[in-house]
Amino acid sequence: MKDLGRVHVESFLEMMSAERGAAVNTLQSYERDLDDLRSFLHGRSIRLTEAASTDLGAYLASLSDQGFKPSSQARRLASMRQFYKFLYAEGLRTDDPTGILDAPKKGRALPKTMGVDEVTKLLTQAETEAADPAPGQLHRLRMLALLELLYATGMRVSELVSLPARVLGQEGRFLMIRGKGNKERLVPLSQSSVAALKSYGRMLAVENTASKEPQDSPWLFPAASKEGYLPRQVFARDLKNLAIRAGLTPSMISPHVMRHAFASHLLANGADLRVVQELLGHSDISTTQIYTHVLEERLQQLVHTHHPLAKQAKKHE
Repeated sequence: MKDLGRVHVESFLEMMSAERGAAVNTLQSYERDLDDLRSFLHGRSIRLTEAASTDLGAYLASLSDQGFKPSSQARRLASMRQFYKFLYAEGLRTDDPTGILDAPKKGRALPKTMGVDEVTKLLTQAETEAADPAPGQLHRLRMLALLELLYATGMRVSELVSLPARVLGQEGRFLMIRGKGNKERLVPLSQSSVAALKSYGRMLAVENTASKEPQDSPWLFPAASKEGYLPRQVFARDLKNLAIRAGLTPSMISPHVMRHAFASHLLANGADLRVVQELLGHSDISTTQIYTHVLEERLQQLVHTHHPLAKQAKKHE
């Protein structure tokens, strides 16, 4: 006699294919998930179609005990929800046992970041290449200016590539950035970023003057794109290529990772979390709190270095 649970799974898969247009990979994923659930329930002498919420909760708990990631558990739960909703819609059950099950909480992943040494290598490589007077120097000076600005301010890559050309004519060590929601914020510039910006600006002016069709772009980093400025994807690609030339792992480096490096390095060197929030343009401090691990490391180091008992312990070592 054919297993009724298996029959209902097959009917469910047919419905997902015919009515929902589910892809083959999706159907295979559903099948694997439901077969695993059916096997678990069989071990508890429970039919797949008769499982209660507590049985399904026990299954999710078993996945957690086996070391499944929250994302994997959530996918299994999603398969279960679809299946039991199907049984309910078909009149094969009078309830949906997944209705009261909570999705496993996903821990907020720590952002990828770069060490100070890695950032230094990247900037040194960009600086060395920018000093080369060979053809294409404007492109190399642009990359150095982009990197120096990114690491000095921590601005979003979309804010960086769309900076206005008037930035070149400003005096002082501060930059006004227009961020999300059209909100403006003031960020300080480093001496090296100001120098890189001036070098890039001078070369840009020279090339514009020498061009048969002088450019009059409103953007700091003009390009032949739909927006008229350097596309984020082009900058990200060029950054990875620079990372390779600097002897770094390109998969670990992106404009967003540079932004995280800016925040992490500031906090590690004593900056206040609220100040970093302002500089990053986060409207809510909770967004900036992904960096609390940096603060915790700094506090541990401070206690270890300055607490009287820690000093006494060092004397007895």
